[in-house]
Amino acid sequence: MNHTIDAQDKKLGRVASEAATLLMGKRTTSFVRNKVSGVKVTIVNTSKANIDIKKKNDKEYVTYTGFRGGIYSEKLSDLIARKGFSEVFERAVYRMLPSNSLRKEIMKNLTITE
Repeated sequence: MNHTIDAQDKKLGRVASEAATLLMGKRTTSFVRNKVSGVKVTIVNTSKANIDIKKKNDKEYVTYTGFRGGIYSEKLSDLIARKGFSEVFERAVYRMLPSNSLRKEIMKNLTITE
């Protein structure tokens, strides 16, 4: 099954949660928690999404390397400038999926276009 989500004039979290639900296969009748569903999701028009200026300036993505002093933070606006809107949506969907061994396999079924 293929689904297309149009992100134009929609909020980031709403689109990401809808995509995560579809990717997990929760809306299919054959939903099983321990299997990857065959659902493919495409998100289009990510650059036209409705992201507030306040969120662009306040939202921070924090990563940690595991070493002392290895904590890095980056604002949403800087991430958009560096990687584009598709990276923002990819991170949002990735973090909404359950953190188990299936997450990487599920993410292979997601395509994002600006």
